[in-house]
Amino acid sequence: MSIVTPPVAGRRSSLMWLVPLAVAVLVAVLWWTGSHGSSGGGGDDRGARPTATARPSPTAYPSVLETPDSGLDTIDESALPAEGRVTLDRIRGGGPFPYEQDDKTFQNREGILPEQKRGYYREYTVETPGSSDRGARRIISGTAGDRFWTDDHYDSFRQIKEGQ
Repeated sequence: MSIVTPPVAGRRSSLMWLVPLAVAVLVAVLWWTGSHGSSGGGGDDRGARPTATARPSPTAYPSVLETPDSGLDTIDESALPAEGRVTLDRIRGGGPFPYEQDDKTFQNREGILPEQKRGYYREYTVETPGSSDRGARRIISGTAGDRFWTDDHYDSFRQIKEGQ
């Protein structure tokens, strides 16, 4: 005669907490992968950005004549200080950038630049010789290739006429 033992009550229900945990972990992994994937999207408003292995050529950026007219005063690229021209070359090459804050979203809180959706503008430091910090000089770059110069920490801007 064989003895059949009934299933242990509670064993199945004691493991049921694993199902929601596994689903939560899967959702978290998918979210993180999507927001930190190789496209550089970062889950924020950056959009696709050049990477160290896939940099655009300097000619991939449109000239100021092909970009939105800001209505602001302009400055020829050749009139920028040498450090500004170096920063422009870094922007065109996709980096590397010397400051952690470089290539981050510029929010245009001052409202001087043309209004654009969040994430349109990126900020880059232009080194200031003799300064013990980042200094006041920046280049702001729009996704359409429009670029702006400020040497007074966002109090004023001039649109850069590249190639001139």
